[in-house]
Amino acid sequence: METENWVQEQLNHLMAASKDYRQKALFQETKKLFQEQYQRIEQMEGELDGRIWSPKEWSD
Repeated sequence: METENWVQEQLNHLMAASKDYRQKALFQETKKLFQEQYQRIEQMEGELDGRIWSPKEWSD
């Protein structure tokens, strides 16, 4: 989460500092991409945790 917050802050700073519309659009879309990736990571961690604790997986 620390990395995610840092990336978001950096992109916000770059968007605020940029005067070029295309750069702002690029930073905004990059921010969305990072949000989607971190959401996928969180979902996969939850799925992995669920599979580990599934009673079906306990028997050998």
